[in-house]
Amino acid sequence: MGSAKKILLVEDEDNIALALEFLIRRQGFDLDRVATGTDAVTALERDCPDLVLLDVMLPGVSGYEILQMIRGTDRLRHIKVLMMSASGGEIARRKGLAMGADAYLTKPFETSHLTAQICDLLGTPAHG
Repeated sequence: MGSAKKILLVEDEDNIALALEFLIRRQGFDLDRVATGTDAVTALERDCPDLVLLDVMLPGVSGYEILQMIRGTDRLRHIKVLMMSASGGEIARRKGLAMGADAYLTKPFETSHLTAQICDLLGTPAHG
C-alpha cells in the first residue's frame, strides 16, 4: 500500500476548516492546515504536498500570490491546486484557472463536489 496523499488546506475561517478537515481525513488523506497565506508559504517551503486546497481571501499573502509562487517554483510546480472562494463568482474563477489552478470551487459548495474534485485531481477513488 502506498502512503496517503498529502493535502495542505489553506483556510482562515476555523469553522470551515474544521468541516473540511473532517471531510478530507474521512477520505483517507493526510492533511495539514494553515490559516494564513504567510504560513502557507512557510509550509510549502518545508514540505511538498500532493494538493493544495487554497482559499483566495487570506490574511497576509493572497491565494493568488500563493498560486503564483507554486507555479513559479520548479520543486512545487507539479502540485495540484484547488482554489475556493466565497466571492468573485465567474471572474474570480476564470482568474484562478488562468493563473494555473487545476480547479476552482465557489463557496458554499456541496461537500460531495469537493471530495469528487479532490479525488479526481489526485487520481484516487472517493470513499462513501
